[in-house]
Amino acid sequence: MIQLETLESMARRMRLTSLSLTLGVAPQGAHIGPALSIIEICAVLYGAVLRLDPQKPFWPERDRFLLSKGHGALALYTALTEAGFLTPQELHAYETPDSLLSGQPAMCVEKGMEISSGSLGHGLSIGIGMALAGRKTQRRYHTYVLMGDGECNEGTVWEAAMAAAHFKLNNLVAIVDANGLQSDGCCSTVMDMGSHQAKWSSFGWETRSVDGHNVAALLDAFSAPRTQPDRPLAVIAATVKGKGVSFMENNNDWHNNRLTQAQYEAAIEELAQDGISRSAQRFSQFPSSLAARTRGLCALDEIGA
Repeated sequence: MIQLETLESMARRMRLTSLSLTLGVAPQGAHIGPALSIIEICAVLYGAVLRLDPQKPFWPERDRFLLSKGHGALALYTALTEAGFLTPQELHAYETPDSLLSGQPAMCVEKGMEISSGSLGHGLSIGIGMALAGRKTQRRYHTYVLMGDGECNEGTVWEAAMAAAHFKLNNLVAIVDANGLQSDGCCSTVMDMGSHQAKWSSFGWETRSVDGHNVAALLDAFSAPRTQPDRPLAVIAATVKGKGVSFMENNNDWHNNRLTQAQYEAAIEELAQDGISRSAQRFSQFPSSLAARTRGLCALDEIGA
């Protein structure tokens, strides 16, 4: 059983490394704010929820994770490194010429990236196709799609939401990163969506609202038995853009920006006070307990693969 402390430590490493990578790509900067808001979500998914095996990236029964809000790529890349899909060397080549890792994800299933994303509003439709394919081929995998709340302004999201409920895709999970900000400003000002939970419920989804930075609450939201087992699930995660660094939190200047050395040092100091020692700055390999869990899950389906 995965311990909550393991997931919390994983999230701390991911947040620290995301900042280091942002410093490393100066002066062009990076989408650091949108990544920091989904660190815990990705840590829980890759650390405890998704059935994956980095040594069998094309395993037919693997769960699918789609980062529809591609500007959160730093959270995905650090999670994939924790999960063993990327080496630390590949990770630290982020945004360099010929790197696999650009500012927004490019499809490379071998490295755990199921789709190219960045053009908002398409991930859920792709996820529906994957979920339908899984049903038709009698596979047991689940498809998880992580979207931004600003992304939910896109009409394609709601066409997909209707379709998922119509086809009763209970193997599909949508996650809304509800941080209240998008690139143009406050979501409520740009296009007020009202209650996301009410919206998704009205479209025929089972919905759960959760603190998107609480790993225990996230784990429960993803793992608790369904109350409406024939419906897709929408997890509305209340988050803070730029979470963990005071001068970035709820500050849309950090949607995409560059870190100076002084800002980086100040951010590291804050994270140190939150339980990260400087000795933990070295990026760790995928914890063996997590690797054993994913390999064990894969072994159960070896015959069906």
